[in-house]
Amino acid sequence: MNFLIRWLSGLPLLWMQRVGFVLGWLTWGLSPRYRRQFRDQSHQAGYTLAQVRGAIGAAGCQALEAFRVWFGAPMPVHLKGEQHIIDAYAQGKGVVFVTPHLGCFEITAPTCALRFGAQHGPLTVLYRPARQAWLRDLLVHGRDKPFLKAVPANMDGVRQLIKALRRGQSVGLLPDQVPPLGMGIWSRMWDHPAYTMTLAARLAMQTGARVLLVWGERLPHAQGYCMHVQPMADALSDDLETAVYQINLALEALIRQCPQQYLWGYARFKQPRQEALS
Repeated sequence: MNFLIRWLSGLPLLWMQRVGFVLGWLTWGLSPRYRRQFRDQSHQAGYTLAQVRGAIGAAGCQALEAFRVWFGAPMPVHLKGEQHIIDAYAQGKGVVFVTPHLGCFEITAPTCALRFGAQHGPLTVLYRPARQAWLRDLLVHGRDKPFLKAVPANMDGVRQLIKALRRGQSVGLLPDQVPPLGMGIWSRMWDHPAYTMTLAARLAMQTGARVLLVWGERLPHAQGYCMHVQPMADALSDDLETAVYQINLALEALIRQCPQQYLWGYARFKQPRQEALS
């Protein structure tokens, strides 16, 4: 399996995306549960299947692109909104980058780290260790990038995020992930109840860090990616529940920019699992 992943990561971007497109449609065809989840969640957001049909193949592209980000040669990325990052660092209180499961989200962290790490220190990101030992070991090496620091999704990892922000550095989160029970609150997304992580809001409220919205648009014809950066439309509320809902609304607005590249098959509205914190 390691050999296959590394082989896939070495494919030219055009062929990798073609293989990924086929993989996405195979998953759609072979998994009734996936199809139902995809349809239900896109419908909750107000889309017909015809409007988000492109997201079926895009999901497979994203899966293979992750291997390329971790193990392959760099891919072309145009950074749009760079000044927002420069301004956020200038405040000296750190930066919280948040991105939904939209486009090539794996490319955002290493791009930011490489561009700003030498001047402002590493970007610290949370990761959840894979259940399979072979994949867990593989990803430890894959995430070892210049100026990028990956910490486990536990209390020690959260403490490291806080320390990084207090040093004026940056952290990265996927706030539309469903956190374990006790690490989130029930909020609204697409006007439906969604168990939502509070971490992004808490980090900003506790440290005064600037929250920036980021996503990696997949450009057509294997031209690479455009990494979009924009600030929150409004300042985060001092009330935690309100701040969490603000972030959900901001993520919705990002997804509406390109719903054909969102992972509608991700179980956003599932019940949180019980997990011990350490």
